[in-house]
Amino acid sequence: MFGSRKRLDDLMGQLRPDLSRESLGVGPDFPGVAPNPLLDKDARRRNAELRTGTLALGVLVDWREVNNNPRVVLMLDVTTVDGHTFRGIADEGLTITELTRLAPGQTLPVRYRPSTMDHYVALARDVDPARVQELADVIGNNGHP
Repeated sequence: MFGSRKRLDDLMGQLRPDLSRESLGVGPDFPGVAPNPLLDKDARRRNAELRTGTLALGVLVDWREVNNNPRVVLMLDVTTVDGHTFRGIADEGLTITELTRLAPGQTLPVRYRPSTMDHYVALARDVDPARVQELADVIGNNGHP
């Protein structure tokens, strides 16, 4: 009805060049930022899968506000327990307080889908700080406890 899936995937990149694959620092495997993740079936499925994804640590590189509301696209350099690194993109709704606390270089726990590796991650807000410290220690020791 609205054209090919590829054209829809590129819609946000066309409307907002600052949200394009190139601007976010990801490759062609990144499906793109959904104009409205609540109305996009693939985005809802992806977000559900990310809630139970594998833990990793992401260092905040930059962020972009979407539609002048607390929805932001976060760019993070992610390191997994097994030592892999990749540019992760998190599409999150943040409170004003959370938004004001964002700072480049900040380390945040994230979840990702190792089987997909499409650059999407989600903030792991439910993780106990002690578990985050354990994760940081393992990653800091190159995956060896």
